[in-house]
Amino acid sequence: MTPLENAQSWLEQPIDDSFKEQIKTLIQGDENELTDAFYKNLEFGTGGLRGIMGVGSNRMNKYTVGMATQGLANYIKKCFPEKTCRVAIAHDSRNNSDYFAEITANVFLANGIYVYLFEELRPTPELSFAIRHLDCQSGVVITASHNPKEYNGYKAYWEDGAQVTPPHDANIIQEVANISGFDQIMFDAVPENIERISSKVDEPYLDTVKQLAIDHQAIEQAHDVSLVYTPIHGTGITMVPKALELLGFSNVHIVEAQATPDGNFPTVAYPNPEESEALTLGLAMAQGLDADLLMATDPDGDRVGIAVKDHQGQFQLLNGNQMASLLCYYILVSRKKTNSLLPSHYMAKTIVTSELIDTMCSDFGVECFNTLTGFKYIAMVIREQEASKQFIGGGEESYGFMTSDVVRDKDAVATCALLAELAAHQKCKKQGIIDLLDEIYLKYGVWYETMKSITKKGKTGAEEIAKIMQKFREEPPTTINGSIVIKINDYSTGVQTDQIIGNTHTLDFPRSNVLQFLTEDQTKISARPSGTEPKIKFYFSVSAPVTTISEIEPTRRQLAERVEDVMNDLNL
Repeated sequence: MTPLENAQSWLEQPIDDSFKEQIKTLIQGDENELTDAFYKNLEFGTGGLRGIMGVGSNRMNKYTVGMATQGLANYIKKCFPEKTCRVAIAHDSRNNSDYFAEITANVFLANGIYVYLFEELRPTPELSFAIRHLDCQSGVVITASHNPKEYNGYKAYWEDGAQVTPPHDANIIQEVANISGFDQIMFDAVPENIERISSKVDEPYLDTVKQLAIDHQAIEQAHDVSLVYTPIHGTGITMVPKALELLGFSNVHIVEAQATPDGNFPTVAYPNPEESEALTLGLAMAQGLDADLLMATDPDGDRVGIAVKDHQGQFQLLNGNQMASLLCYYILVSRKKTNSLLPSHYMAKTIVTSELIDTMCSDFGVECFNTLTGFKYIAMVIREQEASKQFIGGGEESYGFMTSDVVRDKDAVATCALLAELAAHQKCKKQGIIDLLDEIYLKYGVWYETMKSITKKGKTGAEEIAKIMQKFREEPPTTINGSIVIKINDYSTGVQTDQIIGNTHTLDFPRSNVLQFLTEDQTKISARPSGTEPKIKFYFSVSAPVTTISEIEPTRRQLAERVEDVMNDLNL
């Protein structure tokens, strides 16, 4: 079906008159806009929906959200036929997030499913917590995470508080695909089956965050450690300051210009704590206060970016690999010191996250699981291991981290609490966080990781990304920057190929469109199209040993140059 034919088919559906008028305007207007709005259906992928808001089959709107919810409702009722099913729904600060949350609630209600709807915006990790706390069978959070303001999204969760994983993801996708017309979407709510909530979950969630602290003595002794926090106009403002206060931190400074939730994100180009521009105001405040730590959370409060003082007193942004490595090391060291590190404990990370974490875990005798990218896969490991083992921490390179298995998704609230504790721990030692990073590098070598993202928008962009991956598979490099490629991991086929001896091995992972190249000089390059944005991402990892602190910075520069050479060799 062409975009024009698809648009015309919408006009024949039972949709609001305002939608019909906007579609007619698109048909009579710019062909490219019509194509982008109607060239495909906004896919209910393995995590839900994400797209630009507006009229069209490839847009976030009442009908695409309604169709996703109807499919999810159908599947919930099939899986739990003997239960009065319950779902929890939350939303972030984005434009229309509250509207889409109400639409989602109405469809569930019309299908006879009881709804717990957060009265106001709340962080994604609190939604994950609420599902288990309220004994729900599913949950939804309306968010597009760190995407630009034009976007919104819809993330679906299962009864364990994790985003839907196999086989539920594929089954829900099929249920959504089975809906052939909008007349099959039940929009008429049954209002008596809804409970609007806030403190009912807020208090137990914050109590849980408080209980996760490891070194209470350090917090008490250095409660006045200087912390700067910005929610970047998002949901973090509702929980992070409360969590820090509950733990006893008394010197917390909020970036007021970014404290008010606002879906237009007026002070930043992108509300993404991975981007240094989004932390400009926070960095200025932290530098002016001579603070110990800057923390910034994304709009839905599941990821946190940080900056710490270097040895010259200037604030330095740490990447997600450095932050995850610091937190994992702190957990391991603190638990060992307090005799609370048990043989049943384990950590988890994704395949594109620093192998420094694997190295540290091995040194402490702690098992480290590797998963595909996405916290739902870490949550899957937790579900598989919870009968015999206990998860104590883990993360991914894009600033996501979990400190326990109570929440089954990235949790910036608990992570901010742990980061503040780490800062207090270092202050008690009369050191900064950068000194702990130096300690790690001296012990395990300097690790340098970075990521290059290439954006390819629209229909042609998706085709270009597919061609890039196809070319890497059909014509894989035999050397990269002069170093022989010794292994290739193709997670779409589940096969690891040993390029030296020609053997193949099975990769014990779910299938995913990811390629990894491992070279003789221990460079690792991963290629992965994003599942939520029109991008292809390339991840690079290199390392080298050092014997003194003075070697760390020169070695880091050499490794950065090596990665630049790798990028140039691959024409990236």
